[in-house]
Amino acid sequence: MNIQIFGKNKCFDTKKAQRYFKERGVKFQAIDLLKYGISRGELTSVKNAVGLEALLDPKAADAALVTYLAYDEDKREKLLEDPKLLRTPIVRNGKQATVGYCPEVWKTWT
Repeated sequence: MNIQIFGKNKCFDTKKAQRYFKERGVKFQAIDLLKYGISRGELTSVKNAVGLEALLDPKAADAALVTYLAYDEDKREKLLEDPKLLRTPIVRNGKQATVGYCPEVWKTWT
């Protein structure tokens, strides 16, 4: 199992996700989205698992702008440009992924 947790340092749910895996002794790689971003391939993999709409943080300042973009490719480019628009945590396990705090799904991975 190769768990990656993409999150923001000040995100409460990201910290809860990290604690969830720590408590179960599951090693994970924590990636600060605001510092390192997310690669096109990783974003595509997560999008294929959860859908593009699930990735957008409705509380983000420019979230409404992204929803009005006509094409999914334009939306994906905007999310790559500005990782603050992504809902966190994004937890990846190979081709499987979740967005937000989803311990019921993570249970099935361990």
